[in-house]
Formats: sequence, structure tokens, C-alpha cells
Amino acid sequence: MSNTEVRGQRLERILEISRELTSTVALEPLLSKIVATAAELTNSEGASILLRDTRTGELRFCTALEAGAPSGQLVDIPVPIEGSIAGTVLTSREPLIVLDAQADPRHYGEVGQQIGLKIHSLLAVPLQIKHRCIGVLEAVNKQFDQEFSQEDVDTLMTLAAQAAVAIENARLVEALRKAYEQLGELDRLKSDFIAIASHELRTPLSLILLYAAVLREQLGDAAGTQLDAVLRAAMRLKNIMDTMLNLRYLETGQVEVVPTRFDLRAEVQEACEDYEVLAETNGLVLRADLPDEGVPIQADREQVRVVLDNLISNAVKFTPHGGQVQVALCCRGDEVEMSVTDTGVGVPPQELERIFDRFYQVEDHMTRRHGGMGLGLAIAKGLVELHGGHVWAESNPGQGSRFVVVLPTSISPKATLR
Repeated sequence: MSNTEVRGQRLERILEISRELTSTVALEPLLSKIVATAAELTNSEGASILLRDTRTGELRFCTALEAGAPSGQLVDIPVPIEGSIAGTVLTSREPLIVLDAQADPRHYGEVGQQIGLKIHSLLAVPLQIKHRCIGVLEAVNKQFDQEFSQEDVDTLMTLAAQAAVAIENARLVEALRKAYEQLGELDRLKSDFIAIASHELRTPLSLILLYAAVLREQLGDAAGTQLDAVLRAAMRLKNIMDTMLNLRYLETGQVEVVPTRFDLRAEVQEACEDYEVLAETNGLVLRADLPDEGVPIQADREQVRVVLDNLISNAVKFTPHGGQVQVALCCRGDEVEMSVTDTGVGVPPQELERIFDRFYQVEDHMTRRHGGMGLGLAIAKGLVELHGGHVWAESNPGQGSRFVVVLPTSISPKATLR
């Protein structure tokens, strides 16, 4: 076979291996595949990969191939950068052929001793991504007493270029996987803490509410103002606890939708009336734009009311004195649309998608002027989606916001438990 044919076969093999490398995202199988290919393409007894630790900067043996099989003995063996063959290639970023490794003072003999392989010759090339060298790929002991050639250098350099990208991708995938697992664990701990804290606080809070109410009745006006303040604070704490528990139940799929037939128009009207006093206290005008006739709907009445309360309370909270809040309801075929529009502070465009996230608030948590935990919209979104509906926000900073909820007029009983 001519040299041209051999070269062509090598290039075809490199292309084939390149496709395999890009499809392998697990680091260990990827490294084994690279060293096996390096030995095959250079017709060598073995091959190895040394990678630079991303945290410490150390150079370490990660995997090797000897006698045609991967060696587990070379995992995580540190190799000095100064004065070693691999270190020389790492720092110079140039390939290096060593014809007599035993006579070269840069040869790090500890590796060969651990695997029982005497290294006579080797070819080392840098694993480089643009201007960054992440490690070294080595082919060891050219077979049939031959010497490594320039063609071997070119072949291994081509493979190393593909391998470096694949290794970096695998590292990124592994880092993302670990980060995702850590986030999942943190999220689980957060949910468990919310559940435990809420349940543990229920008993003392119930006692506070009970005795405050009894004292209020017994003392009358003598301590009425102070006890009213205690009752308001206790009720606010109770609402916060209920909100946190509602969110956890939504996250864990423990919310059951119990559909009943009711008049949505009457429900919206009642919600608006409940917030009229608060709106007037804040110097706002609260208007309801409702159909002349009733709007029958089959849904979970209590959950729909929670959605309404969250949207209206948010609008009242973030609308300055002299502003307006309008609640509208209309029918659209087999769906109903509820909207709450305000003339408040508005939401920046880049924040619109995030305002439905848990605990997210547009205001900085250290300097914000408005209360709340940033859970109301997340809960509203979860409840709406449980009903097979959807919710979104429209806003212009400084000109107010519009929150829109679309619900089907009837939900399937089979889909009432998530």
C-alpha cells in the first residue's frame, strides 16, 4: 500500500473518530477512546493523557493504554511541570519526539514503574484549545522497532485538536451536571425547611391568635389598639406561612383541584369589593369592568380566588397615590379572560419573564419599599396552569402593568390532580 493510501486511511479514521468523540459526553469513556485511537493511529504499544487541573494548575495522568487495554493505575497521578517531558510540551505547546526516554533526564520514570511498562520512545503533543493548553497526549513505544515520524506527529496533532475540544465539552457537561445536582439538593432543602418551619410555627401562632382575640374581647377598648396590632401582625404571619405552604404543595404536586360550577363574574365582583377599602386608603381608584350577565365556569373556586387576590393586591401595592387599578372580565369562546391593569411603576422588559419565578422581585430585597416575599405571582401561575390555563404580563416602565389570565370554562375531572 502506498504512503498516499496509508495517509488517506488515517485521515478517514480521524474523521470517523472525530464524530465518535463529539458524541461522547462522559469524561472517562472519552479519555479511554482517545488513548486507544492514539495508539492505533501511531502504531504504538500504548498511549496516555495528562490533563491540567483546572483548580490547582497541576499536571496529572488521567488515563493510559498499555498492551491494548486501559490501565486504571494511572488515574490522578501528579507529574511535575518543571523538568518533565509532558511539562515541556505543556509549556512550549510544541510536539516532542523522544527517541530514548531512558536516557532523557526529563523522563518521569515513576509512571512506567507503576504499570510495569518500560518506556523506550514516545511522542507527546499538546491538547490545545485556541491559546489555552489543557494537557498532553502521548503515544508510547513505536512498534516493530520503528521511530516516530513527522507523519505520526501530524496525525497525533490532528487527533489532539479534536480530542481537546471533546474533553473540554465533557468537562463542561460534568460541571453542569454537578451544579444541577447541587441546585436540586438546595431546592429540596429549601422546600423541606419551608414545610418544617411552617408546620412548627402553626401551633404557637394559633395560640397567639386565640389569646389575643380573647383578651381583646375581655379588655374591650382598654387595650384594643395594642391587641389589634398584635392580631394584624399575627394574621400577616399566618398569611406568609400559608403562602409558603401553598408554593411547596404546588412544587410537590400535592395540590388537588376540586372543580365546582360557579359564577366567575360574581367572584371577580366580590374580590374587587374586598380590596376597595385598601385601594381608597392608598388613594387609588379601583374599577371593575364586568359583563352584564353572569359568567358560569367549572373550576376550583378557592384557587381562582387566590389568583385574583394575588393579582389585585399586587396592583394595589405597586400603584402610587392617585393611580388607578382596573379589573376586567370577558368571555372568548370556551375560555374566559381576566385582566388586572394598573398605572403603577411598571416592570422593565427584561424582568417580565422572571416576575413569575419563586421569590423573585423587581425591587432589590435590601432597599425595596413594598412588602411581600415574591411568591404571589409564582403561586398564581402554578394554579392557573393546574387549570389548563396560562398567565402573562404586559408592561411599560413608569406607565403601569397588565396581568392577563386565560382559563378554560370547564376543566376535565380526570386532570384535577397533578
